[in-house]
Amino acid sequence: MNIREESEKLERETLSPNACFAAESRGRHLPEVPCDIRTCFQRDRDRILHCKSFRRLKHKTQVFLAPVGDHYRTRLTHTLEVSQIARTIARALRLNEDLTEAIALGHDLGHTPFGHAGEAVLNRLVDGGFRHFVQSVRVVNFLERKGRGLNLTEEVVEGIGKHSKGRSGDPSGAHLGIRTLEARVVRVSDVVAYLNHDCDDAIRAGIIREEDVPDPVAKVIGRSPRERINRLVRDLIRNSRAAGGTDIRMSPEIEQAFLRYKDFMYEEIYFNEKVKKEFSKSEKIIEFLFEYLMENAEAQIPSFYFQRKSKRDRVTADYISGMTDLYAINLFEEFFVPRRWFRL
Repeated sequence: MNIREESEKLERETLSPNACFAAESRGRHLPEVPCDIRTCFQRDRDRILHCKSFRRLKHKTQVFLAPVGDHYRTRLTHTLEVSQIARTIARALRLNEDLTEAIALGHDLGHTPFGHAGEAVLNRLVDGGFRHFVQSVRVVNFLERKGRGLNLTEEVVEGIGKHSKGRSGDPSGAHLGIRTLEARVVRVSDVVAYLNHDCDDAIRAGIIREEDVPDPVAKVIGRSPRERINRLVRDLIRNSRAAGGTDIRMSPEIEQAFLRYKDFMYEEIYFNEKVKKEFSKSEKIIEFLFEYLMENAEAQIPSFYFQRKSKRDRVTADYISGMTDLYAINLFEEFFVPRRWFRL
């Protein structure tokens, strides 16, 4: 018995019967010889962690433009916080921590530069629309490794593709037919993470004060981001265990306060005029880049983006969505800002 087989045996002996076992994975699109050390989900986690798209997350905006302040969250730090919260919940429920971590680390690989502002522009310009969670699947299936993709397991790809909730979506994703509890843990961990760290960043930016969080929210789930994360995670674990380990759920009182907190965040931060004013500038950058690259795709976009023979606008969106904020700004300057000449 090799090390991987020992790990798979240990999973069967220690994890909940409702967990997703690596030895029972639905497999990969392209079959591979199993690793003798790592389970398939451990292998997926490592592939995501080492891919270029993951590294680029460090220079992609979460809510506040990352190049401006060192302590604001970026898409990378958001991803790490989601992973930490999701692993805590998965471990307490005896779910597969490796699968949970792989989904969490890969869930935002398809996000655009400038956060959801960039996503909104591409959604408007691309035939058929653009959604970052769909793009994350395109990244791991087709775009990474110069068009070869990462060839991840079906469980990880499904979790990545169904992680997003929107403003009014069910945090646990019970209605989506998500087949693993691990994917549902990541889905709810994502919203727990971003609401609380975005609130923390908004306080740092002077957009809101800590005492602005509505009293009905603060009294139930806490007055600081740290306290709210702690109460939400504990409530999720306690109520999911009470459900016999077959569901990921909050108590009705906590869920009601949580949804009110979400409404507060959208109204006071995500739709805040100061924040939107800055993003209107970044939207123009994406629009100009899209128009220019549509006209000059073959000359400017690497050839592997064309391998799947996608439509021109989709190829352009693939290329732009992979850019960091800094790269998009630099490319905009290269294409549209006159170069200054100095005589030596």
